[in-house]
Amino acid sequence: MSTFEAEWAQMKREASGDTGMSLASADNKPGWAQGGSGGVKSSKKAWSTAGRSVGKLRGDIKTALTKLEEEQTGLGAGSKSGGGIESAAAQRELYNSWKRYLKGVSGKCAAIQDRLEKAGDHQYKNDEATKGAFDGLDALYKDTKPVGGDSRGR
Repeated sequence: MSTFEAEWAQMKREASGDTGMSLASADNKPGWAQGGSGGVKSSKKAWSTAGRSVGKLRGDIKTALTKLEEEQTGLGAGSKSGGGIESAAAQRELYNSWKRYLKGVSGKCAAIQDRLEKAGDHQYKNDEATKGAFDGLDALYKDTKPVGGDSRGR
């Protein structure tokens, strides 16, 4: 998965480069190379829809967390005994790690939803401000390492 910066840079390169296509009735310069009126507007609906979708994902994560907590009831999620299971310590550790992970993902979804909605409401002054708002997510939320361990150059 690429970063926001890489995707943003790629989109800008594609938008400003020569597409290599030409209509029969057009000259060799694409329309945007001639200067434009600045009439392109961001769609509030698109930003809002994206925000709602991330909000729905956050709701699904909260449902999963609730289900995870419910399923721990018979195993004594908070107890030291673990309901008499010999592997109670490992089970508790696994449960706590998933609980922490799901809460982190839910928090990241909330932050992304907020930024998407603000972008749709034009609360950011320009493209750089929008980019900066999303860049800040990397500092707040670190992605987990891939499953399978470290390949160590293999």
